Amino acid sequence: MIDIALFDEHKLVLEGISGMLSGISDFRVVLNCDDRNILTEKLKSMQVHVLILNMHDISVRNLNLIVQLNISNPKLKILIISVIDSEEIVLKTIKAGAKGFLGKDSDRNSLLEAVYTLRNGHDYYSKSITHLLLNRYISSLKADELNQNADIANLSSRQVEILKLWGESHTNQEIADRFFISVRTVESHKNHIMQKLNLKSTVDMVKFAIKNNIIEI
Repeated sequence: MIDIALFDEHKLVLEGISGMLSGISDFRVVLNCDDRNILTEKLKSMQVHVLILNMHDISVRNLNLIVQLNISNPKLKILIISVIDSEEIVLKTIKAGAKGFLGKDSDRNSLLEAVYTLRNGHDYYSKSITHLLLNRYISSLKADELNQNADIANLSSRQVEILKLWGESHTNQEIADRFFISVRTVESHKNHIMQKLNLKSTVDMVKFAIKNNIIEI
């Protein structure tokens, strides 16, 4: 049995969500609440698996409520329902501690799936929210790739070759012999590489080379 608490400052909406869940044999709605202070107090003495917060605005006050409930009930899984589903808002609720978010495209089946998913220990986001977060992740990857390409472009062809050989565990002497240069020149190249890439150590150089497919492992 999954024990569920509901919070909505609009009683009519609260009753609607409660009615939607009451016919599910696995669910038990143990608390309907329209007052945040009462909600906080009640949850101190109740065993609740999933808390559904229907939020009509994602204000600092509501975000603080999520944080407060997470601190006082670390095992509680909080599911947000809101028509306000911008990227910024969703990320703020996740940062505050919410484990799920249902946007305005969600229906009854989405709600049921979300409750089951949260109870099983996983996060849940409706399709529009998942799409939003995926786009953000892809954009972040593209930005990282552009930055990495820009970093590599700062290196000369000789420096890239030296970085590759160093990453493949060649010694300074071996690299010097390969290019008919002195060991001191090899060291100078390595220092310039670290400066251009803003790296702290030769270990960071190897990590950079692996991450950017300059060497294979």
